[in-house]
Amino acid sequence: MVYITEWDKFVEQSIELFRADPDSTRYVMKYRHCDGKLVLKVTDNRQCLKYKTDQAQEAKKMEKLNNMFFALMARGPDVDLSEVTGKEQMDAQPSKKGRGRKQ
Repeated sequence: MVYITEWDKFVEQSIELFRADPDSTRYVMKYRHCDGKLVLKVTDNRQCLKYKTDQAQEAKKMEKLNNMFFALMARGPDVDLSEVTGKEQMDAQPSKKGRGRKQ
């Protein structure tokens, strides 16, 4: 298995792989705290795509990829991914006011 070094290329190929066979495609994240490494893997048992990083700022990119996969899995492989983003969706949700401690 060869690691893909470019993020955009990894995302593009991962989405193509999922759209080709959504029933058997898996997306796995593995983080090793002792090494500070994050490995993302997308596979359909025939082809395996992997991306490895140790950069903390890439967490936002990973969050956006997670949201893309959530949209693909929930809405189907033909969904338009241009409307799927990371932080904007979370900001659009109203905040819940609980009975917690007042600040």
